[in-house]
Amino acid sequence: MNEFYRQIYSVVEGVPPGRVISYGQIARILGRPRAAREVGRAMRICPEHIPWQRVVMADGSVTGGEWSEIRRMRLEEEGVPFLPDGRVDMSAAGTE
Repeated sequence: MNEFYRQIYSVVEGVPPGRVISYGQIARILGRPRAAREVGRAMRICPEHIPWQRVVMADGSVTGGEWSEIRRMRLEEEGVPFLPDGRVDMSAAGTE
């Protein structure tokens, strides 16, 4: 595993239950503002103990293909608020 991925996982581990962070926010925190896609690649192969469900798109969309419903369910269990259109309410649950 490369160092950037370790840094990504460290940031994600710091996101508390009931909160979310976007791929782009993680990239900016790590000083690589144009690396949101690389963050996404890292999250696809993250270790099991990482709270992967807490990483969403900048607009609050829950991604993950076949895993998106599981991700949404986990976020709902943590108390993450959603908008009527199904996106996470980033103003209420975002980390910035």
